[in-house]
Amino acid sequence: DHHAVGPSGNYVQNVPMIGRIMADWPSDKPIGLLLLLPLWSPVLAAEQIGTLASMTQARFIVQTGIGWGDGSFAAMGVPSERKGARTEAAIEVMKRLFAGETVTDEEFGVRDASINPRPPRPVEWWIGSGSGDRPLDRAARVGDVWYVSPRMSHAELASSVVRYRQRCADHGTTPRVALRRDVFVADDDAEALALGQRLTAAGYRGLPADVLEYGGVERVVEMLAPLAELGVDDIVARTMDVPPSQAVRSIELLGRVREQLAQVRG
Repeated sequence: DHHAVGPSGNYVQNVPMIGRIMADWPSDKPIGLLLLLPLWSPVLAAEQIGTLASMTQARFIVQTGIGWGDGSFAAMGVPSERKGARTEAAIEVMKRLFAGETVTDEEFGVRDASINPRPPRPVEWWIGSGSGDRPLDRAARVGDVWYVSPRMSHAELASSVVRYRQRCADHGTTPRVALRRDVFVADDDAEALALGQRLTAAGYRGLPADVLEYGGVERVVEMLAPLAELGVDDIVARTMDVPPSQAVRSIELLGRVREQLAQVRG
């Protein structure tokens, strides 16, 4: 979810894109989208998700983020100082709207709002947050899943999962951790290594080198397998910035990665 990317940027908005993808999406696989909720009216966000979720039998996931960079907040006319609090307030408003309530909320200036259509089945809330005490508590308290930033190292992840699980125990919720990672898989291991190293050397997305996973199937399996021991339940693979044909093949090969990871976990 990006906004006001400028004349040199290029971001296809995710709500209409997901709508197009859903025309060909199998109903037995989950689908959803990420919204930087502080930048959205929660009424508009709830209406968009209510419509999308009504168009599919698939399990619908709402991924939330708090956003970053003052430029996008200024362009959208939203103060950035309370983005964490606004995220939580937006989730609360949206949950009430999905439940069929008429909602008034001071944070967003909402008055007597209600929506239709609403999601015909409960949506799944993946709460994107950092590893601070308040973000972890938010993920444990209001979310179904803690959706972890792709830049988090193994060491930080290990300690943060323990703290997140404790917050879940405090709130009587079920812990579940989904970690996003940038991944590139190729048939030729040496080719994948060379391309991945070039991208890393160029400062790929500003991410630390040790959180980027690239190589042949066996190498990527070896890199991802330890995440289960750290408490990760799901790995969300974002394809690294490679040419389209290689990106499509990487997604195909991730199927083999998933099969082998399942065997490793037993």
